[in-house]
Amino acid sequence: MSDGPLGIDELLERVRAGYERLGPHEAWAAASKGALLVDIRYAKLRERDGLIPGALVIERNELEWRLDPRGSHRVPEAVDHGLRVVVICDEGYASSLAAESLHRLGLYRATDLAGGFQAWRAAGLPVET
Repeated sequence: MSDGPLGIDELLERVRAGYERLGPHEAWAAASKGALLVDIRYAKLRERDGLIPGALVIERNELEWRLDPRGSHRVPEAVDHGLRVVVICDEGYASSLAAESLHRLGLYRATDLAGGFQAWRAAGLPVET
């Protein structure tokens, strides 16, 4: 390992080592037990592919402001740092970085969906179009 800057693949590997990612069926089960599914995909992808029923849509650039339990712009669901959050992007890359950012805010149970929305859909789980 070099002492220089990390490439994105190395950064993702380090970030993902800090928590357990969920597969589509695990995320579905977590949601049934009260986890908050958070879709960070941008509008064009949501319009193209549909939505996960019950998922809260918060685009990536607003995520930390909306989920910080102490923030003035938080969503009503952001009640405490123990909230189980499953971040979902399109293919499971941006969501890993987002989950790590939520960890830095103290949301220690934040994770992401491995494979993102595309894995969810491929698993045959519900999608609203």
